[in-house]
Amino acid sequence: MRELYEFAVGPMAWAAFGVFLIGSVIRLISMYSLARKKDGPFLSYMSWRFGLRSILNWLIPFNAQGWKENPLVCVTTFVFHLGLILVPLFLLGHVVLWDQYWGFSYPTLPEQAADIFTIAVIVACLVFAWRRATNRTLRFVTTGQDWLVLLIAFLPFLTGFLASQHVGPPLVMTTLHVLSGELMLMAIPFTRLSHMIFGLFSRAYMGSEFGGVRHAKDW
Repeated sequence: MRELYEFAVGPMAWAAFGVFLIGSVIRLISMYSLARKKDGPFLSYMSWRFGLRSILNWLIPFNAQGWKENPLVCVTTFVFHLGLILVPLFLLGHVVLWDQYWGFSYPTLPEQAADIFTIAVIVACLVFAWRRATNRTLRFVTTGQDWLVLLIAFLPFLTGFLASQHVGPPLVMTTLHVLSGELMLMAIPFTRLSHMIFGLFSRAYMGSEFGGVRHAKDW
């Protein structure tokens, strides 16, 4: 198991970052080419003003009409994404690894705050799963990939929390946590998780079209 752990935090980590970066660049280029092919003039009405206005308004909880209509989805979505960003980037153990293997460090989350955000992400994943299983409309449009993506996002936080609470063999849980995190990183460019890359571009596009062309709000 020690050898697997060393492989996971060494060569496998480099491979995961490589797949993420190269895959993301390829997806961005392909999406740009597709957009040019299907809607060539789209660049002519892309607007920093309306794009940023749309992004900022959708980043405010309960500001968009969709958020107002479903408070549970609003709260769950914001909590999920906040934890998804803060915990991987600012958890003490992660920053220590950055310092150990790449030679730089930065401020970290307090341990208690990291635990709270981790639990919040786990609960948010369970809420998403419950909605997909019980909402007839969502259940109808849900595919196997949707369940797989939710599981991929869920596992790094579950295994990380169990490892931090010393549940199970420490080395086994830590190794599973690292591997599941790397799986998520590699899956981002090729699954629905890619909205982490395209989300801002899509929102800026919608905001530019609604604000500059239709002269209306898109939130």
